[in-house]
Amino acid sequence: MQTQALITLAQWLSPSFPIGAFSYSHGLEMAVQDGTIHDASSLQAWLSDIITHGAGRTDAILLNAGFAGKGMDEVDALARALAPSSERLTEMTQQGAAFVRVVNDVWGHDLPDLTLPVAFGAACAAQGLPVEQGAQLFLHAFVSALVSAAIRAVPLGQTDGQRVITALAPLCHQTVTLALTQTINDIGSACFLADIASMRHETLYSRMFQT
Repeated sequence: MQTQALITLAQWLSPSFPIGAFSYSHGLEMAVQDGTIHDASSLQAWLSDIITHGAGRTDAILLNAGFAGKGMDEVDALARALAPSSERLTEMTQQGAAFVRVVNDVWGHDLPDLTLPVAFGAACAAQGLPVEQGAQLFLHAFVSALVSAAIRAVPLGQTDGQRVITALAPLCHQTVTLALTQTINDIGSACFLADIASMRHETLYSRMFQT
């Protein structure tokens, strides 16, 4: 991968890129509130399931479909339909809209409003960026954002957070490698605790995160 392509991907996935990723927890805040996530080990187990059986794998497949660019409206509609709760739908649509707005303004593209994984794949194609590296870094950024949320919510130490990210890196790589060989017909998830947590978060009285 060329240096400029790597720099662009790093910029798009940086915490400073204005899509508000810091304000979403993907239901993790509810899992902290009910004691399911209480230390680095329980966080790692929670995220492992999301990567393998939940949004990690699903988003990688959707990203690849967005990169391919065929039937974009149908792919994006599927992404929205797969959201297990209103908050998770908000999470992917608001971040996607913000991402598209900045990419269009700064890089001169004309992407429509899309959910975040589909938008990211479409942007990689429009910018001529490699989908494999883009998907790998996308999932890494997703995991890093949730670890950052856990550091604030549990709370965890910064070093523990880095241990979790490092431990999950091989699983992220394996998940993306498999997902890029699959199509939207292969999408399916079984991450019920995370889905239910996102539903329960909607009625959480005191919260740090939007989701």
